[in-house]
Amino acid sequence: MSLVTLLPFIVLIGAMFLMTRSAKKKQQAAASMRNDMQPGSGVRTIGGMYATVKEVNEDTVLLDAGPGVHLMFAKNAIGAVLSDDEYNRIVHGVEATEDDEATDTPLVPDDASSLTATDETAAADDSRVDLGKNEAAEAGPAAEPVADGDKAADAEPKKTDGESDAK
Repeated sequence: MSLVTLLPFIVLIGAMFLMTRSAKKKQQAAASMRNDMQPGSGVRTIGGMYATVKEVNEDTVLLDAGPGVHLMFAKNAIGAVLSDDEYNRIVHGVEATEDDEATDTPLVPDDASSLTATDETAAADDSRVDLGKNEAAEAGPAAEPVADGDKAADAEPKKTDGESDAK
């Protein structure tokens, strides 16, 4: 066989080797992160629950999720070990001090009320926005004056759903 026919197979085997190598590195990093957990550190489970590590065993972790709430999880269920600052910011809402770089980033509000205009000029301006309607159109057909020569049949509401009186 020539080298040209073997080249696609060699490239395929090389790509598979590189993909498995990077996946293995990620697994090793996750395993070392789980093994380096210490009691008192904040963690996030793969389900998204935040808790504090109370006790670390060989295959399990005892988590403190709140006052009087202790949960036993497998070590594989720990998604991330968080730094103290990040854990306090997420769970307790404690903001970073002024010396930290986190103060330069804009804060995201918890509700949308702070995003609306609260300027005194905007609040004092109670003028209505003109959408191109006139007052007669807003009042509807009953506000139009009825001429003396109109028929009594015009007093009935007009059918607008496609029905007709034809039989």
